[in-house]
Amino acid sequence: MPQNELARLQAVNRFLKLKISKEDELQEIVSMAAEICGTPSALISLIDQDTQHIPIKRSFNFKSTPRSQAFCNHVIEQNGVMVVPDAVIDRRFTNNPLVTGDPHIRFYAGTPLTTSDGLNLGSLCVIGQVPGQLDEIQQRMLQILAEQVIQLLEFDASLELLKEQFLIAKQEEMIMRSFFDSCSCAHLLLDRELKVIAYSKAMQDFISLHHHVDIDVGYDIMTLIDPADRDKVTTACVEALSGHTTHLERHLEFGERSYWWEVYIQPAFDLDGHIIGVSYNGNDISARMQQKQDAERQQRTLQEIAFVQSHELRRPVASIQGLLDIISMDHHDEFSETLTDMRQSIDLMDQRIRQIVGYTDMKS
Repeated sequence: MPQNELARLQAVNRFLKLKISKEDELQEIVSMAAEICGTPSALISLIDQDTQHIPIKRSFNFKSTPRSQAFCNHVIEQNGVMVVPDAVIDRRFTNNPLVTGDPHIRFYAGTPLTTSDGLNLGSLCVIGQVPGQLDEIQQRMLQILAEQVIQLLEFDASLELLKEQFLIAKQEEMIMRSFFDSCSCAHLLLDRELKVIAYSKAMQDFISLHHHVDIDVGYDIMTLIDPADRDKVTTACVEALSGHTTHLERHLEFGERSYWWEVYIQPAFDLDGHIIGVSYNGNDISARMQQKQDAERQQRTLQEIAFVQSHELRRPVASIQGLLDIISMDHHDEFSETLTDMRQSIDLMDQRIRQIVGYTDMKS
């Protein structure tokens, strides 16, 4: 057993027990991975001692597979993107039941899901039924998406631990501070008057950097909220005190720097299940929003290409076809063979253009 395998298995089991609150976001990432890599299937896997668990997937029929059959088992043994152009001719997978049977894997590419302490829990991978390859940009995008997956999972894990610690340590500020400071996400716990009870170091550093304020217990956090957002945030906090959760995506600008900030405002409970305040949890999603904007720009570009191809490339072809019709009527006998060859060539060109237009329309 590798030296860190026990720690890795413990981390996997912890994530398998985790109630995932961001399933929609993870499903979006999986779909984006498949689209970027041009495959029908993509999935998130977690590898325990004997089994590959598949909590999030697209166009894949299995919820789990034996670890011995899992391509992803090879991925967690290294740190980069593993690409299998054709599993049928790869000696590691030639006789694999996932290759010889459903889902008939031919092409595979995966990158490990690596925790902040360096443990490879599983992978984000894409799968196809025909041989394939990924270029450098596609491989880098797959790695970026994998980083987003582990951030979302670790955010859920840290949030769950945060609530547990708060309930257990209620008044033990030293223990709470130690936990908060070890968390990379930005957290605030507010009382019923929306004054600060506790905060993470990430939140403290963020506020200090952009607001030049050193927050402390009892601080009125609402004074730092942009006036344009204050009513929305206040309403969300009131909803949390009534037992409801609010999800916000906010665009924040501080001088020349800007962020997309994902915020969950939730009720905070005591040991008896009574609401004692508000849990304010923030996560920087700027990279994900940039990826979304890049994908939208790419789609617009493809649509523009489709327009040019359908309206500009076919116009001269249609004109030539019309001229050939006229010439055929006037000089049919004299140039019959030549006209036939020209007609076949221009018809073939028209067919190829239609194929290109159809492919571009499908991509857009």
